[in-house]
Amino acid sequence: MALIVQKYGGTSVGTIDRIKSVAKRVERTRDEGHDVVVVLSAMSGETNRLLALAHDICAKPSARELDVLVTTGEQVTIALLSMALQSDGYEARSYTGAQVRILTDDSFGKARIQGIDAERIGTDLSKGRIVVVAGFQGVDGEGNITTLGRGGSDTSAVALAAALKADECQIYTDVDGVYTTDPRVVGSARRLDRITFEEMLEMASQGSKVLQIRSVEFAGKYNVPLRVLSSFEDGPGTLITVDEEEPMEQPVISGIAFNRDEAKITVRGVPDIPGAAYKILGPVGHANIEVDMIVQNVGADNTTDFTFTVHKNEMEKATEVLKNVAAELGAREVQSDASVAKVSMVGVGMRSHAGVAAKMFEILANEVINIQMISTSEIKISVVIEEKYLELAVRALHSGFELEKEPFESK
Repeated sequence: MALIVQKYGGTSVGTIDRIKSVAKRVERTRDEGHDVVVVLSAMSGETNRLLALAHDICAKPSARELDVLVTTGEQVTIALLSMALQSDGYEARSYTGAQVRILTDDSFGKARIQGIDAERIGTDLSKGRIVVVAGFQGVDGEGNITTLGRGGSDTSAVALAAALKADECQIYTDVDGVYTTDPRVVGSARRLDRITFEEMLEMASQGSKVLQIRSVEFAGKYNVPLRVLSSFEDGPGTLITVDEEEPMEQPVISGIAFNRDEAKITVRGVPDIPGAAYKILGPVGHANIEVDMIVQNVGADNTTDFTFTVHKNEMEKATEVLKNVAAELGAREVQSDASVAKVSMVGVGMRSHAGVAAKMFEILANEVINIQMISTSEIKISVVIEEKYLELAVRALHSGFELEKEPFESK
């Protein structure tokens, strides 16, 4: 008997009929002799509806109260699924994140998991029950309800799978696996049979919305077998593994990720002195704002332009923080730009293939797309471009690197 953790996203539980359909899928897994723990998101659109209600009340609602509010969405779905399972004759029991004791830090809105008390779930499983857990949420050391950030139900599922030493964590969503890029942008995008944790981590961090980045980190750290599947059709999905097991050489590029939620901030005319970068990024970090790409250019006048990207939602906050910093440093000005996007190519095959960056830049040049920033790692190349060229860039790169073809398809 295997222990399977199944996570279902908002679209999968978006209606009563879909919740009943999820119940049937869970029941099939149970009938195959497996223990099952189910992690659910709120119904699609429900979190946004709750956030809109909060902002109708006040312009800047308390982060603590926002977490109390939005976690009610998952409480609805876990109760309804448990009822559906019970009505079909299966013993099921639902729990919120606080009841399971998914312990987090106190960073409301984007808390990090610090530990999980799996004893209660283990007791229920030993009694033959199906356990249904609210994703996306936990509780801090003071007993406050917390949330893990958008897509946090994936993280909840993988963390539970790690704590329970599950045999597999299955992420059910509205797509049937991980694709070479978003099929809504490139119609010829191809589903990957498998991808490494390392590649999936880069894809998630660079904008791929299939899995939340922290869920991939958890899966890789604790070696949790992870599979992305469709809630609406049967199929093998995409297996995310520690190592590439195929005997043949890994393709150079596995996929293209992109992110429309980037904003670029530039501090111009910063004196070129030791510690200037810390004086800029230190206050940004203290404000709990995550920085992505960083570029620094030193001019002939012994000043530097310091440019970095943040999430678009945090651009205004970061800009306000930096106005005082710029004045203290004697910098000329702080500029912000929300009309940018990031495109990233990912593949472990880059390690053994030269010329990938040059080919990428050539393809973008042929489309007359200007590159504003560049960042690289062993298995990733990212560029920041104008947002209006995003889809053109993704289609051109996908075609230029022939990602629509099977990896070892003869040319």
